[in-house]
Amino acid sequence: MGNWLVNHWFSAAVLAAWLGINIFLFTYYFLFFDRDERYFYTRAILGSALAWARASAKCLNFNSMLILLPVCRNLLSFLRGTCSCCRRTLRKQLDHNLTFHKLVAYTLALLTAVHTIAHLFNLERYNGSQQALDSSLPAVLSKMHLQGSNKWLNPIHSNQTTVEYVAFTTIPGLTGVIITLALILMVTSSTEFIRRNYFEVFWYTHHLFIIYFAGLVIHGIAGLVRGQTEESIKEVHPHHCAQYLTHKDEHCNHDCCKDPEFGSIPAESWKWVLAPVLLYIFERILRVWRAQQKVVVTKVVMHPARVLELQMQKKGFHMEVGQYIFVNCPSISLLEWHPFTLTSAPEEDFFSIHIRAAGDWTERLIDTFQQQKLEMPRIEVDGPFGTASEDVFQYEVAMLVGAGIGVTPFASILKSIWYKLQQGDQTLKTKKIYFYWLCRDTGAFAWFNDLLASLEQKMAESGKADFLTYRLFLTGWDTSIANNVALHFDTAVDTVTGLRHKTIFGRPMWNSEFTEVAAAHPRSVVGVFLCGPGALAKSLQRSCHQHSSLDPRKVKFYFNKENF
Repeated sequence: MGNWLVNHWFSAAVLAAWLGINIFLFTYYFLFFDRDERYFYTRAILGSALAWARASAKCLNFNSMLILLPVCRNLLSFLRGTCSCCRRTLRKQLDHNLTFHKLVAYTLALLTAVHTIAHLFNLERYNGSQQALDSSLPAVLSKMHLQGSNKWLNPIHSNQTTVEYVAFTTIPGLTGVIITLALILMVTSSTEFIRRNYFEVFWYTHHLFIIYFAGLVIHGIAGLVRGQTEESIKEVHPHHCAQYLTHKDEHCNHDCCKDPEFGSIPAESWKWVLAPVLLYIFERILRVWRAQQKVVVTKVVMHPARVLELQMQKKGFHMEVGQYIFVNCPSISLLEWHPFTLTSAPEEDFFSIHIRAAGDWTERLIDTFQQQKLEMPRIEVDGPFGTASEDVFQYEVAMLVGAGIGVTPFASILKSIWYKLQQGDQTLKTKKIYFYWLCRDTGAFAWFNDLLASLEQKMAESGKADFLTYRLFLTGWDTSIANNVALHFDTAVDTVTGLRHKTIFGRPMWNSEFTEVAAAHPRSVVGVFLCGPGALAKSLQRSCHQHSSLDPRKVKFYFNKENF
């Protein structure tokens, strides 16, 4: 448990606070609508379904207020760059923005189901009370619309009305149907399978959030759910006067002879979501403005395994190691923006990205640049935005783990290290870097072979050969590769990469790797950085937990993963 707390105590505290607020809101408003005297007569018709509907509505408002904040990338980058209190801990929490966004989204889906089911019961009871012919309290209350404009409690005023008719003809009913459909489409299109294989579907359906928020604001303005007004309660208190509604005498002359009056519950959703919606609108305006700034593609390089490298320049563009940008190519799609990690260093006079063919959009982009003859295709760029890898130089010891194209943020870091060594930078806090690169095929290693070879040479010349330890793992090979390696086993350089360090066939034994690092740096704080799949992330997280200690005299491993 102690080892787990090293990496997750702040995330657990944030989660507990969020969950606590949800439980408090639901419990408080459930008891309020279940016991408050203003809704005595409303409960007489609807029963406990009123409390279920209103309590879930409050939690829906709260979570709708939160859902946009984790995707305000400029806000997160600002917080990442300016926070000083609990710096490492808070910045690590910002890296979980998409996880929190998904958690809130699934909560919205659950609360929407509760709210919808409760209101279906409410509509059925409203309809049943309107059609009742007896002198029961619900039946009497449902007929009060005949006595004055402010005296109706049941929104259904006709015996020919059906639940379906109310659901599709009233403002709350129709907006509720639209909101629910929009939410279902957004949640179902956000699954891992859809995002990986049909990104365009995910991208376009996610913009239904505009309809969701518009519907949410409008949803409650009709005020169909009502309660007794404060003035009416003072005159005819329900606990004293409810019995007289069903047995009213024509010559009644006491205080309870007057009929109760009712008022609508005011719409409140707009109060909850106004600030985050305005913040998000500002965010989108800022993105559009930045996207309009001219980007010049200075160099195009086609690497093995259909990986495209674009080197670009843009006025006023400033980056840090490990950051990412969003890229749009108007000739392919005006609306689609895709994230790519920067592979250049801040010290360079250009910024670059490596794009692997992984879907329709990337395939078309690579084909466009391969086929271009005279005029370079226009590229728009939004960013850069911060990621976990920015913190790499905050640690004395860092373990960098990249899988396939996931090496890109670490290319930026390694390049920056090369420049810092060139310039003799004495402010560099990091004393040791362990770099692990896992690839399925040999062609992938060619992307950054030159960089690793140059680093090897530079560190040897500067007397810092021990600064960087790198290990390359080939996870997929055939017998011809194995035979070739066996024949040249005694050569000074690796036959696969041409580097001094030999390629390892298979996957890393992470327990051994962490044990080795812990033994070499027994009192250090080690930053573990990953850009790769979820299965690898779980394995590294488990190793971080197993090898970390709460004892300040022993080693601690802090896990960081790229999320965008």
